[in-house]
Amino acid sequence: MKSHASDRIKIPQGFWTGLHQLGIAASDVACKARLPLAIITEPVVTTAQYFAIWQAYSDLVGDTANAIIKLATVFEASQYPPSVLATYHARDYRDALYRMARYKQLCPPESLRIAENKEHCTIDLGWLNTDQSGPSMLVGITLAFLLELGRRGTGQPLTAQCVKFTHEMGDIKSLEAFFGCRIQIGATCNQLTLHRSDLLRPFVSYNEELLEILTPALDQSLYEQQSSRSITETVKWIMKRSLTAGRPDIQTIANELGMSHRTLQRRLAEENTSFKHLLTKSRQEKAREYLADPSLDIKEVAFLIGYEDQNSFYRAFRFWEDDTPANWRTDYLNKA
Repeated sequence: MKSHASDRIKIPQGFWTGLHQLGIAASDVACKARLPLAIITEPVVTTAQYFAIWQAYSDLVGDTANAIIKLATVFEASQYPPSVLATYHARDYRDALYRMARYKQLCPPESLRIAENKEHCTIDLGWLNTDQSGPSMLVGITLAFLLELGRRGTGQPLTAQCVKFTHEMGDIKSLEAFFGCRIQIGATCNQLTLHRSDLLRPFVSYNEELLEILTPALDQSLYEQQSSRSITETVKWIMKRSLTAGRPDIQTIANELGMSHRTLQRRLAEENTSFKHLLTKSRQEKAREYLADPSLDIKEVAFLIGYEDQNSFYRAFRFWEDDTPANWRTDYLNKA
């Protein structure tokens, strides 16, 4: 797993409080994860350690599905960190979800991408600063909490429309009862699909005064974080987490960065690159990453990096690597 200069994750104290309410000692989790007990009082860890903590919780509880449901519903609002409080006290469900996706950047490694169409709202889960996906437990709790947030905020028993997971999640019937919809296992992505009409529901927990305090502080922290990396790094990061939704365009990326597409073009030119070049590099790097995973077939890889048909992906890959995807994968796996 690759390390990163900003690969430092702070675990909120509410996490350990929640585990205690479920009868699980923080010390047992630390020992199971083979980490020092100091992480309980000074919980700043790397991505690898963070994943190990979630895997340890999963191993201690047993069935993944039931562990997801228990932890998603046990947290009280008083235990939420500021970034989550700003979503719980949002104006409505849409505002809450977009705040969650925005402020998730302050507390990696999870990354959320939201897309809306006529009737649906899909939320895809990705990862920051790592080429590996997190444990099934972390994937499940992240998507489950997004629905739980809507239920708590609106005071209504909301249900999802569809949930997709790439890996096994334990007792699927329990998860289907929690989400109120069918669960698809073995999908190409981890995704929560909501009824778009639910996004209009107001939050009974809306607190304008508190948001006026939290929002500027969180936005400033986010600005400082983004300013610490080059525009090239930032654009590539956004591109990579956007590829499964199709080929990202410059206006969409610019909007996410809060600037015009002309300003983005100028900033990239100042760093001696271009939007087109970064998109190509992002696709090439993600293609290598996905092809290194033998569980993904080549059609899936093409889709995951934004190609609508396999032939276009084949032509692009031969141009990048002077080889076919299948041959590249065989050579890579033989050397591994």
